[in-house]
Amino acid sequence: MRFRHSQTIAAPVQRLWEVTQDVASWPRWIPTMTSLHPLKPGPLALHSQIQIKQPGLPALIWTVRQLEPPHLLSWETHLPWGLRMRGTHRIQPAPEGCQNQLELELSGTGSWLFGILCGPSLWLALALENRGFSRAARTPT
Repeated sequence: MRFRHSQTIAAPVQRLWEVTQDVASWPRWIPTMTSLHPLKPGPLALHSQIQIKQPGLPALIWTVRQLEPPHLLSWETHLPWGLRMRGTHRIQPAPEGCQNQLELELSGTGSWLFGILCGPSLWLALALENRGFSRAARTPT
C-alpha cells in the first residue's frame, strides 16, 4: 500500500536537497516530527541510521537504503509486529522551482489493515511534511 503527496516548491533543487539532508533540523519545520537523531555523526549517507520520534509512534530507527543527491532519499523502518515502512523523497526540477514528491510504502504483516485504518492520517502527514519542506526551502540560509 502506498501513499503519495507532491508539491511544487518555489526553490531550487539544491536548496530543497540541503533541507532534506539536514534531518536533525526537521522538527523546526515539520509538525509530524518530534525529534530526529542520527546514530553516528556526519553527513547523511547510504546505510545511515536515524532515530525518529513522531507523535503517536514509538521512536523508530530508519535506515537509508537509497541516496542519490540531490534527487532521492529513501529509507525504511520495521515496526515490532512485522510492518515495514519505506519513505521516499524525490526532488525534480520544475519551471517554478522544484517538485517534491513524498511517498510512504507499507508492506508486511498487517500493512493493508494499517493502511486502511491510518491512510487518511498518513496522507495528511505527507501533506504537512511537504508544507514544512516548502517553508524551510524558501527561508534564506
